[in-house]
Amino acid sequence: QVQLVESGGGSVQAGGSLRLSCAASGYFYGRYSMAWFRQAPGKEREGVASIDPTGSTAYAGSVKGRFTIAKDNAKNTLHLQMNSLKPEDTAMYYCAAVYAVNTATPLMRNEYKYWGRGTQVTVSS
Repeated sequence: QVQLVESGGGSVQAGGSLRLSCAASGYFYGRYSMAWFRQAPGKEREGVASIDPTGSTAYAGSVKGRFTIAKDNAKNTLHLQMNSLKPEDTAMYYCAAVYAVNTATPLMRNEYKYWGRGTQVTVSS
């Protein structure tokens, strides 16, 4: 009975920052991979950033250098720091997780079993 709950979304001006959080429950010993995905109207859900149990991260090319993913194992909380936001970052952002040693394709949607309901991020110019 895993639950993921996102928070931190909102509306910001281009160039601004937001910090998203995802509170997770039902996992054991921090042995899971987690990720952030996003989906804009008319587009497929895409992987944004991921972090595995060893702390290894992966980022989509469109956000690399601007976004940072981090996991607080003590609190089972995932964060996504988003800086230098652009209008094209506007989307519903989802937290995802899977209990696994590793994932071969960490930014693919079908790697993840558990999903949050999402939090909206809107960036205006």
